[in-house]
Amino acid sequence: MGSQEVSTVDWQGKHVTVAGLGVSGIPAARALHERGALVTVVNDGDDERARAQAAELEALGITVRLGDGATLPPSTELVVTAPGWQPDKPLFLAAAEAGVDIWGDVELAWRLRGTNGRKAAPWLAVTGTNGKTTTVRMLASILQAAGLRTAAVGNIGVSLLDAVLGAQEYDVLAVELSSYQLHWAPSLRAHSAAVLNLAPDHLDWHGSMEAYAADKGRVYEGNTVACVYNAADPATEDLVREADVEEGCRAIGFTLGTPGPSQLGVVDGILVDRAFVKNRQKQAQELAEVSDVNPPAPHNIANALAAAALARAFGVEPAAVRDGLRSFRPDAHRIEHVADIAEVAYVDDSKATNTHATEASLAAYDSIVWIAGGLAKGATFDELVTGAAKRLRGVVLMGADRALIHEALTRHAPEVPVVDLDRTDTGAMSEAVEHAARLARPGDTVLLAPACASMDMFTNYNKRGEAFADAVRERAETSA
Repeated sequence: MGSQEVSTVDWQGKHVTVAGLGVSGIPAARALHERGALVTVVNDGDDERARAQAAELEALGITVRLGDGATLPPSTELVVTAPGWQPDKPLFLAAAEAGVDIWGDVELAWRLRGTNGRKAAPWLAVTGTNGKTTTVRMLASILQAAGLRTAAVGNIGVSLLDAVLGAQEYDVLAVELSSYQLHWAPSLRAHSAAVLNLAPDHLDWHGSMEAYAADKGRVYEGNTVACVYNAADPATEDLVREADVEEGCRAIGFTLGTPGPSQLGVVDGILVDRAFVKNRQKQAQELAEVSDVNPPAPHNIANALAAAALARAFGVEPAAVRDGLRSFRPDAHRIEHVADIAEVAYVDDSKATNTHATEASLAAYDSIVWIAGGLAKGATFDELVTGAAKRLRGVVLMGADRALIHEALTRHAPEVPVVDLDRTDTGAMSEAVEHAARLARPGDTVLLAPACASMDMFTNYNKRGEAFADAVRERAETSA
C-alpha cells in the first residue's frame, strides 16, 4: 500500500478479535463495531476494572471474553492487538496457523485514516530506544510554529485512533512509535521517519537484539521524503540501507559535530542544515542556537536535530525550527532542574530507566553525585560505569538490583565513594538525597538517573521523580 493511499476495508460483518482491554483495545473495539464489524474482545485479566470496561462494551453489542486471552475465537478473520502483548502468545500462534492477519493499534489507525470524510494527514514518525517522546514533542512544537495543524500522538499517550477518527482535521501528525507498535504495523508508510538510537531494550519481548532492531527499522519502510538516522549510531544508518523506500527518498543524518552534505549538525554553537538547501556541498542553513534547546544537554541537542530534520523534510522554514525549539518545554522527570542548594544543582532524570538513557544523562555534566538503582531488567553496568567514572564525585545506590551497579563500580571506579542504602521503601529517596548532599561539592550536580526501572519501590518513574523533587525541596527549605 503506497503512503498516500487510504484503505478501503469492508468491515461490515467481518469477525474481528481485539486482544486486550485498555488504552488501545477499547477505542479499537468501538471503532470497528461502529463500522459494522462483529467484534469479540479477549482479555487475560478478570478483575473489577476489566468487568466494568466489559460491561460498557457489551452494552454496545460487543462480545467480551474475560480471563481467557489465549484462545482464538471461532470465525476470527482478523486480530487487532494491544502493543504490549508478546508475539509468542498462544492466541497469535493460533492466528498465524489459521492464516489470520494480526494488526496492532497503529496498523488499524493507519488503515482507518481518511475514512471519516477528512483528509488523511501524513505522518512524521519517530522511534528509537531513548528520546522518542521529547523528539516528537519538539517536532510538534516546530510544526505548530510553522502554522500547521498538528498533534503529538502515538506511544506518547494520545491515541492514534482518536487522532485519525476525531473531529479535528490535521495537516500533519508527529507520531511516536514503540518497537511493539512497529512489530504489528506491516503496511505503515510514513512521509518521513527517524530512528534516534538503538541499544538493548525489551529483548525479552523481541527475543533478540536483531529482532528488536528489525522492528525499529520498519519505521523506514515506504518513506517518501526522508529517512533520518543518527550519524553517531551506525546501526540506525544500517536500517536505512536495508529499508525499501519510495524512489527519491533520501537518507538524512544528524550529528553533534560539523555536518557533512545531507546532514544536520552543530557549528560554533549553531544548529545548521546541510540537507535541505539548494547546494548542500557548499551551503549550510542556520536553524537555531544551541541555547534555544531546553535543556541544552548533548542528547537533547541530538533530539532537536532529529526533530528539525523531520520538520525540514516536510518543508518547514528555518525560523519555525528556531521558534518551535524556543517554545518547547520538556516533560517532567527528563533532565529536569529541581533546585540549586549551596552551589550544587539537583537534577531529576527519573525517566532514565535504562543504561543507554543514563549514559546520555551522565554525559551532560562534568562532576556528578549519581543516585541510581532499581530493577535492572537484565541490564549490565560495566560499560556505563567505565564511561562515566571520571565524572563521578560519588554514588548513592538503592533499590532491588543496586548490587549489580555496586559491583561494576568496584571493578571500574574503585576510588569513587559509594553509599549503599539497603532499602527498597519509598522513604529511601530522602535518605539518598541527604547522602548525596554530603558527598557533593560546590559546582557539582546531584543527578537522579537510575539506569533501572522503578517498580521495586515506586508505581512508576514519575512517582520516583516526584519523591526526589520533594526530598530536594525539603532540603532547600531547611537550608534556607
